[in-house]
Amino acid sequence: MADQIDVKSIQSAIQKEQAGWQAGSNFLTALSDQERSLYLGYEPGPGEPSLAQREEVAMAHYQAFAAGTKMRGVGAPAAYDLRNVGGQNFITPVKNQASCGSCVAFGTVATVEGTARVAANNPNLAIDLSEAHLFYCHARAQGRNCGNGWWVDPALDCFKNPGVADEACYPYTAVDQNCTNLCGDWQGRAVRITGWHKITSAADMKTWLSTRGPLDTCMTVYNDFFSYSSGIYRHVSGGVAGGHCICCVGYNDAQGYWICKNSWGAWGESGFFRIAYGQCGIDATMWAVDGIEDTGWLNNVRIIGLWTIDQDRNAWVYVRDAAGNNIGWKRISWDNDNIFYAMLTDLIAAKAAARPVNLYVEQSVVKQIYVF
Repeated sequence: MADQIDVKSIQSAIQKEQAGWQAGSNFLTALSDQERSLYLGYEPGPGEPSLAQREEVAMAHYQAFAAGTKMRGVGAPAAYDLRNVGGQNFITPVKNQASCGSCVAFGTVATVEGTARVAANNPNLAIDLSEAHLFYCHARAQGRNCGNGWWVDPALDCFKNPGVADEACYPYTAVDQNCTNLCGDWQGRAVRITGWHKITSAADMKTWLSTRGPLDTCMTVYNDFFSYSSGIYRHVSGGVAGGHCICCVGYNDAQGYWICKNSWGAWGESGFFRIAYGQCGIDATMWAVDGIEDTGWLNNVRIIGLWTIDQDRNAWVYVRDAAGNNIGWKRISWDNDNIFYAMLTDLIAAKAAARPVNLYVEQSVVKQIYVF
């Protein structure tokens, strides 16, 4: 095939540049340029920096890091990997977007799933959300498809409202669809987020990763990236293939790299890759999920922890269910002093006596308490 990737030439360039990664032949290197482009799908949205501008910002971040002035997370460890936090893996399994430019949906779903597990402090939390629902329904309604891709802001907006159902509600296949395969009761099965925000400081990215969960991010893909097999990727040869979004799950300051979850199945390092700080726009901007919305009664739960800071009516409660599963942190309603202090008093007493309680939670905020 005329535009098949020349892996030997890439490996020679890696060795010449001492770039520190390994290239290898795989199912992507044997495809045509057009076929490979369908495994991408990020197009910067209105008002967003171009791929080239993202690369300039990322390189400026790296230069500051190399100078020892920035990019180190305040209070964050020097290395962190959400796949191994004290032996526990908070990241859901790698999937394969295949030949459809739906990478934004896959990177965003991976970020929400990982955030839900970290919020619950439960690496075994059963969560598998539908990329098909996010892409073939929500993105399609905005005129997006396998051929023209999407961008992150509207994907996260759709996760906030109306939400995204579970994988079983709409299983993914890599072909443009018109949402007719969505299950009828999806609204009752949808997961919603409370909000999202962009992080533009690499130091803040590390702090978030080591305390709150994974991050959505995007990069320029050069043709040599398709041949990545292992190591810390740095671009050495080949032109721009397009933009791609993935999920960042960790970092390492000593060796200067991010750890990312890709959506190309068993590619690279078991579906993941490491990429050097400042490369390909990877750390120009990342997107954080503020929290997972939950509304309804949490019955017969235990209060494991209480947390507050020196702000008016700002206190949180850590909840565990009767089976011993961690539900996570919920904020105590701050509507007024009387309600706030009455609930806080009841929760303190319940924790001290190890008594179960019923909580009514509205969008992750405790609104009512029933103490046994």
